[in-house]
Amino acid sequence: MTQQPDLAPVWDHVEELRSRLFICLGFVLMAGIAFYQFVDSVLAFVIKPVGRLVFTSPADAFVARVLLAILGGLLTAMPVVLYQIWMFVARGLKDNEKKFVRIYGPLSLLCFALGVAFAYYVALPISLKFLLGFSSEWLVPMITVKSYVSFLTSLVLACGLIFELPIVLIFLTAIGIATPEFLVQKRRHAIVLILIVSAVITPPDVITLLIMSVPLVVLYEAGVIASRITYRNKLAWER
Repeated sequence: MTQQPDLAPVWDHVEELRSRLFICLGFVLMAGIAFYQFVDSVLAFVIKPVGRLVFTSPADAFVARVLLAILGGLLTAMPVVLYQIWMFVARGLKDNEKKFVRIYGPLSLLCFALGVAFAYYVALPISLKFLLGFSSEWLVPMITVKSYVSFLTSLVLACGLIFELPIVLIFLTAIGIATPEFLVQKRRHAIVLILIVSAVITPPDVITLLIMSVPLVVLYEAGVIASRITYRNKLAWER
């Protein structure tokens, strides 16, 4: 009986997390259904880097369209998803720290959009050029639409997430969890973790791993620089 008051706040957070997840899933589902109406036009656009695709089973074309619709729904609903995430984070902040949510929330959406653009216009062409470069007279590439959309989906979501790294570092500095010195001291650990994360979230090939890990290291260093600026401003405000 004495443990119930202590557990109540925890269950409140769990309940709020569940409700926000349902809201996110609902918006993604609705956006995906609406996006499916334009999936053929979008598919024609996203396959431009590779040219022509094939499918080897009756369900492949349909599955690829559904997967692309889910990706499109997620990207379309991303403002709502990020808003729900930041609102959940804001509940655990102090009153004077909640102002940072209004700043870093929109910036996180911008960073995610930049990551998606990087995935399509930089990472995807380089990966395809390298991987398809192994074709020969005896090895003719016949990429299925299902495998290509799956590859594109993982690349887009991975780049969108890794471009959030500077915002996360700045936010942690602003609320006092991290300092520039701490981030510099943990640089080696961060790089190792970056390589592990890149290997997990990217398609299984070396060139894609490098394409993902190099920007991650650059973004980490950019986050450290931004953290220094944020930390100095924070000290100035406190004075």
